[in-house]
Amino acid sequence: MNYKKSILITGGAGFIGSHTVRRFVKRYSEYQIYNLDALTYAGNLENLKDVEGKENYTFLHGDITDAHFIETIFKEYRFDGIIHLAAESHVDRSINDPLIFAKTNILGTMVLLNAFCSLWKDNWEGKRFYHISTDEVYGSLSENGFFKEASPYSPNSPYSASKAGSDHFVRSYGETYGLPYTITNCSNNYGQNQFPEKLIPLFINNVIHERPLPVYGDGNYTRDWLFVVDHAIAIDLVFHKGRIKETYNIGGFNEWKNIDLVRLLCQQMDEKLGREAGYSEKLITYVKDRPGHDLRYAINASKINQELGWYPSVTFEEGLSKTIDWYLCNREWLNNVTSGAYKEYYKAQNQKS
Repeated sequence: MNYKKSILITGGAGFIGSHTVRRFVKRYSEYQIYNLDALTYAGNLENLKDVEGKENYTFLHGDITDAHFIETIFKEYRFDGIIHLAAESHVDRSINDPLIFAKTNILGTMVLLNAFCSLWKDNWEGKRFYHISTDEVYGSLSENGFFKEASPYSPNSPYSASKAGSDHFVRSYGETYGLPYTITNCSNNYGQNQFPEKLIPLFINNVIHERPLPVYGDGNYTRDWLFVVDHAIAIDLVFHKGRIKETYNIGGFNEWKNIDLVRLLCQQMDEKLGREAGYSEKLITYVKDRPGHDLRYAINASKINQELGWYPSVTFEEGLSKTIDWYLCNREWLNNVTSGAYKEYYKAQNQKS
């Protein structure tokens, strides 16, 4: 089959990436979708079992910082578009090992930019480099105000600094080499298939096993929460209809203080597990705050709403309930990723190829 477009999605075996790959593979049979992932701790091919046999889907195992490998696959597959999701993304890990964040998030992005520019140079018609970033590049908000696309960058962690650096390089390639890029900065994602080091899946797993629920500081840190399926829909819209050399903020219109979120999660899980009301709240344990902890993130997503008609499809309460239901129905997946057993799946896949 002659495909209209060849699309590379980096980090496609990860949390947001797998939802994006699934949407594109199922929605656009006329596209050949290539999923590039290094399969580190958060990349899991089990996330994509439902599309792995599709004719318009190809998995590529590799590292975005490997310039020779990237140049080779770009020449072979001649990608028309890139949706760049591959990144180190956990703040606590960035505090412990900032160099790997600089390598993956900045150098890896530059390797992709160089390969894309080398491939197409002045022939940019119909091409797009779509870079997915985070609201954390804007720093911290007080109790009032919202992040807008023009908000100044003020990152406070090695993670957010590395993402800010990658954003700047994407824009610089647009100005210097004419790269047709689009950038989105999203708020905290949640939903099915998220690796359980992040707050919501970690706490779901801990409640299941009646383990402590560690809440940083006083628990009053505020985040804007975005359901991952809604994010994948937004990515689809921006890739196809977003303006070149523009930035769009994607938020859930959904602010929650951490402690209020945890209490809601406990309440819903007690109901679903048939436990006495208030049982899981007893697991809440306040722990020492982490360095450089931003007080509040909140996104003004009016631009993508007005230009592209995107708006979250679920309330946080609905999205959280769906998320909990998925983890409770997929405990084998949860047990596999927390035990490391899912790596056996990669070995089996490699033996097939």
